[in-house]
Amino acid sequence: MDAAQLFQLFEENRNEERARQMSAYMRNLFPFLGIQTPKRRELSREFLKEARKKQAIDWEFVKRCWAKEEREYQYLALDYLKRMEKWLTARDTVKLKELALDKSWWDTVDVIDKLIGNIALNHPKINEKLLEWSVADNIWLRRIAINHQRGRKEKTDTQLLEKVIVNNLGQTEFFIQKAIGWALREYSKTDPEWVRRFIKKHEGKMAPLSIREASKYL
Repeated sequence: MDAAQLFQLFEENRNEERARQMSAYMRNLFPFLGIQTPKRRELSREFLKEARKKQAIDWEFVKRCWAKEEREYQYLALDYLKRMEKWLTARDTVKLKELALDKSWWDTVDVIDKLIGNIALNHPKINEKLLEWSVADNIWLRRIAINHQRGRKEKTDTQLLEKVIVNNLGQTEFFIQKAIGWALREYSKTDPEWVRRFIKKHEGKMAPLSIREASKYL
């Protein structure tokens, strides 16, 4: 199965009623085909399995997905990148940033942040770029900087985590406040005392939403 055949398969599985519901859930920011996640993964399974055998990322395929209107195609591109994550390099951070800045919303950004985070884990020089993003004008770059270490557990760079969060204290943007709480909540599963100390130290500048989210497992 090639990309054209996969795209045709997606088109053949349109569901207009479900598409309206899915678009409404995403504030009608994007049109949808109406293909839910389990079905999308079923339709693309063969293609992604074959793609992995090539052991090299086809960025043209990713661009083709991103250029399409319906949101499922961006999800397909991210499914592909997750499957091909082993072959992502530090140079690919620029391409991932471009994706994050195009058709931006939490649903794509919160996948891209993990991809970039895993690159940074293997290439620590990327941390300097993430620090820059933590004070960027674009809220989605800030969110990536805050949340890119999700799931690292004991490998979390707590100095970096504190810096990027402190750089965003006082932000009124919901998606930033939520990201701060989410990042701290996730790390509290590994080191609850560190998170307690962080909240105690910075609670005067933290939004109630951030504190509430961060404290969920404490």
